[in-house]
Amino acid sequence: MYSLVPQYFTMASRLHLVTFITMVLLTLPAAVMAKTALIGTPLGDIEIELLENDAPNTVANFLNYVDNNRYDKAFIHRSVSEFIIQGGGFTFVDGGALSVEAFPTVDNEFKISNTRGTVAMAKLGDQPDSASSQWFINIGDNSANLDGQNGGFTVFARVIGNGMEVVDAISQLPRINAGGPFTELPVINFSGGSLAEANMVMTVISVQTQTQPVPFVMNAGLNDAWFNPLTDGQGFFITIFPELGVVTLAWFTYDTELPAVDATANLGDAGHRWLTATGTIEGDTSVMNIDITSGGLFDTSTVIQHTDPSGSDGTVTLTFENYNSGLIEYDILSTGQQGSIPIQRIAGDNIALCEALTDE
Repeated sequence: MYSLVPQYFTMASRLHLVTFITMVLLTLPAAVMAKTALIGTPLGDIEIELLENDAPNTVANFLNYVDNNRYDKAFIHRSVSEFIIQGGGFTFVDGGALSVEAFPTVDNEFKISNTRGTVAMAKLGDQPDSASSQWFINIGDNSANLDGQNGGFTVFARVIGNGMEVVDAISQLPRINAGGPFTELPVINFSGGSLAEANMVMTVISVQTQTQPVPFVMNAGLNDAWFNPLTDGQGFFITIFPELGVVTLAWFTYDTELPAVDATANLGDAGHRWLTATGTIEGDTSVMNIDITSGGLFDTSTVIQHTDPSGSDGTVTLTFENYNSGLIEYDILSTGQQGSIPIQRIAGDNIALCEALTDE
């Protein structure tokens, strides 16, 4: 007879199959916060992505147990081959099992199928809204079994990275019947007698918050004169209309002599040469149609002539890295010229001004 005798049970003996592990939580569209719950085990760490948009109340319930240390000293108490591993129900203290102190149950939020690597909540039979502390990880594709019974078992997370290698290793451990709810208890280096903590698949759950860089988005704070720091005699005027989702660019050069024959973008005679482009904003990038004009002189009326009668002479792709630097990539179909140009703001470091304009 094994000495793993529960000292205190709530409704644990009737709880349905289940198991769990780690996670990543995404919140706040402005500053992306990634929350990762890591479950450490003697066989390695398991990380899961929390599916807050699909099961917000279940995720909050799980985090509540973690934040209040109710999973401290918990262990994987059930392992069913090619099915699930289950934890979150019991702690191992002084050689005995205690039920995890439960918060109120959480309403069922079944939406995602119980496929391999998903993490779901255990609950009482024929009681869809009875999930409390116990979770399980699906080792196989259990959708045919678990999606259609008891309202469906709520998937609230998904194992990521190499976590399933650890899950599989746990599922391959020997199992013993220690009585009560521990008829399929996975054990480590156990040869009989009293169970010790070293024989249990203990779990340590931690949550780390990581701030991810927010993707840069074009905005009115970028409206300015820009130039190529690697050359003389050319510049750019950029105007962005966030409310319309439109950006315009004027690229101009000036030279008193004809460009060299092998110049990268020889677009015509000496003097002023202009290239304009317009496009829509896609985050930090805009792909714009080029319009090249020629023949104009200051104070002289001249009919605009397009190199391409359709009015489009290629594309310019404008991408901003931040408020003070960007990249122009051009593909001028009418002349067969391609290339890229780094650009900087002529006004210098104006982050404070740009942020103020952006916030308006």
